[in-house]
Amino acid sequence: MKDQRSTALITGASKGLGLAIAEALAKRGWRLIINSRHAQELRDAQRKLETFGEVVAISGDVRDEIHLFQFAELLEREQWSLELLINNASTLGASPQPALLDYATNALHNIYHTNVIAPLSLLQKVRPYLSTNATIINVSSDAAAEAYEGWGGYGASKAALDHWTAILAKEQPDWSVYAFDPGDMRTEMHQAAFPGQDISDRPLPEETAVPALLKLIQTHPESRRYTAQELLTPPTSPWKSEYFLTMLK
Repeated sequence: MKDQRSTALITGASKGLGLAIAEALAKRGWRLIINSRHAQELRDAQRKLETFGEVVAISGDVRDEIHLFQFAELLEREQWSLELLINNASTLGASPQPALLDYATNALHNIYHTNVIAPLSLLQKVRPYLSTNATIINVSSDAAAEAYEGWGGYGASKAALDHWTAILAKEQPDWSVYAFDPGDMRTEMHQAAFPGQDISDRPLPEETAVPALLKLIQTHPESRRYTAQELLTPPTSPWKSEYFLTMLK
């Protein structure tokens, strides 16, 4: 008999934001399929997450097409429907990040393959197993929307990710499709972006990004790009607007 529990696939889930969201979902009863390039770190994450529920860990590089087929094969073998796909695996590129004109071409190929092509390739492979109202979340960055000196490789790749996410939302209106900007976080990748700097003032992923991401998953707003800040900021009541305050005078 087919299991009716909700299943989520999260890439880059051995640490940082990926692990934090995996733990939050596991505590809420989700079955998890997790990925990471680092086998030992992924196994450690799996052991931690298994205290909350069922977790399948498949180690590999998201640039490896054979590795991506493993997820589809698992879903077919277990007859699981995939309700949530979070493309979180990403690469910053070099640290410190070079100026655009100094970027090695092979490094740019790696960044674009990891951050732009691999998420779409994974989606193509698991498409037959996605539920009719599936949620797709591509983890983006403020560097996709703002031009920061030295962030040309990473930022441009995330901008490309945002754009194909928006196109996918048009092409698949039954799905909830989001680009999600978690904002600054105290993670290993963020530290690599600012080598030698103290980033202890940044929030941990579970403090802001995870609550915002959970809200996105639970409320299913319209498909588009969201930031953690806007998801966590309460809407302003129209009765408190300047117009209504004027009318009440």
